[in-house]
Amino acid sequence: MTAARSGPAFSVHDIPFSTHGSWFDISPVVAEKTYAEDLHLVSHQNGMHAVLRLVPLGAATGERTEARVETTPGLLSWSSTDGRIDLSYESPDTVRLRGSGLGISVDAAAQTLTPFSGTYFFRDPAADAHVFTSYETGRRYRVTVLSGTVTGTPGTQTLGSGHRGLAMSAEGNGHWEIAIEELDTARPPYASSATFDVIVESARTSFADFVDQVAPWRSSDTPAAELAAYVLWSATVRPTGLVTRPAVLMSKHWMDKVWSWDHCFNALALAPGCPDLALDQFALPFDHQDDSGALPDSVTHSEVLYNFVKPPIHGWTFGHLRRRLPTPPGPAELTETYDRLERWTGFWLTARRAPGADLPHYQHGNDSGWDNATTFDPERVIETADLAAFLVLQLHELAHLATALDRPDDARRWTQKAEETQAALLDQLWDTDRFVARGADTGDTWSSSSLLDLMPVVLGEHLPGHVSSTLADHIKAHLTPYGLATELPTSPHYLADGYWRGPIWAPATVLVEDGLRRAGHERLADDISARFRALCETHGFAENFDALTGTGLRDRAYTWTASSYLLLAEAHAHRDGR
Repeated sequence: MTAARSGPAFSVHDIPFSTHGSWFDISPVVAEKTYAEDLHLVSHQNGMHAVLRLVPLGAATGERTEARVETTPGLLSWSSTDGRIDLSYESPDTVRLRGSGLGISVDAAAQTLTPFSGTYFFRDPAADAHVFTSYETGRRYRVTVLSGTVTGTPGTQTLGSGHRGLAMSAEGNGHWEIAIEELDTARPPYASSATFDVIVESARTSFADFVDQVAPWRSSDTPAAELAAYVLWSATVRPTGLVTRPAVLMSKHWMDKVWSWDHCFNALALAPGCPDLALDQFALPFDHQDDSGALPDSVTHSEVLYNFVKPPIHGWTFGHLRRRLPTPPGPAELTETYDRLERWTGFWLTARRAPGADLPHYQHGNDSGWDNATTFDPERVIETADLAAFLVLQLHELAHLATALDRPDDARRWTQKAEETQAALLDQLWDTDRFVARGADTGDTWSSSSLLDLMPVVLGEHLPGHVSSTLADHIKAHLTPYGLATELPTSPHYLADGYWRGPIWAPATVLVEDGLRRAGHERLADDISARFRALCETHGFAENFDALTGTGLRDRAYTWTASSYLLLAEAHAHRDGR
């Protein structure tokens, strides 16, 4: 199936306009939950920073004018009854803008320049261009005029507070055109032989090719597949700074990091069509594995955080990843992954097991990925059933890898440890008809109304039948018309926008659906998949969703949500024989 070359239309208020590889986007979202009146060039180097404000101008007045913004992959446009401005990416660090009937003002978003913050503006005679330098990103933004008239450059070389920018208009009924580059210190003057229309077509073709790679199975039954692919494609950045590989950020809104479990779902969605990019997603946090074997909490352009970790779902992930890749990993790749998973598993078996304990513990809800789930209300340093279950799956994957690498003694050792850990899980944390959590210091136990307590269903075929059936019955109680609520809606602790205390989340959905299916509860798995797919098709790819209304919450362009949709939609398409 071939995608329409223009791709799906979307709201730039929900999904940033960007391109594969770029560290900046065009969006009105300038900070967490903060929407500006105008679109901005927002860079994600050294954090999220709105650098330039892009303001359409009336040709007659030279003043700001209202214009409708329309976006499809490859082209963003402002339009009004007076004229039109188009913007497209020529490359990951360069956009071209063309206008007729409307002018534009490219202004520094920061009004104040100090010795440590803000944006300086000047004309560079060597490049015949105007340059904004940003303290916040540590980068320069060069504007080169290709055609049209510069009608003003207020704030040139100005220090302190003031308006800094470049205003453009066309001569007569013609066009104006400019290029904006994000660069380091210097490069040759901008030059390009490509016309604007060729640039747009190239961007559209690049996206269309990506869609054909990651979702060749799409049809009218999976109507959100192309937009999900755009969320992934546009959130990908090239290696820069501490990002060691091409990386799919969680978002080019404010969640502009790679967290050490979010990346797993992006890797799985990309695996069949973009195997190299998928393997890069899986490996990136392991590039920053510390001496204890722990993975960082998160990685971004200029920081790696180690104050928390994330759950060990990487064995579960790599098992699926191996089966989804078009070419199985070779011995060298398997050996590297085996060594990294062994160290990651060793962290949980040593640094995160108290003396004499059989089971590992979290030190905070953040370690679980379910930051504020009600499981953590009584205590924070706790042994939980989800953690033990993930570790069991990781131990089994190590055994599979050891077998593939002809290390039979290691395979037997990992299998034995998996069986011992699962036995301890069932003996110590299964209480009649539910799993409990236990304080690592106090030994106190408790249960909650959080879906987190039911996550051992990920063990699938490894669970005793009565345990998986009981978990499946409890999971049904979390189902709303839109999917799995992370806290029972009847719970006194349920909050509509309570992060992990109610809203629907993509990773929990995928993990539960997979575990149920492997345990033989296929009808329930089908139902969960169908509800989540319908949720995304109606409400987009938000970080999470109101469980009772379906409304998207928090960051509205989250890649693991898009990847989870693609995973479930692909599996559904294949089950239907397409």
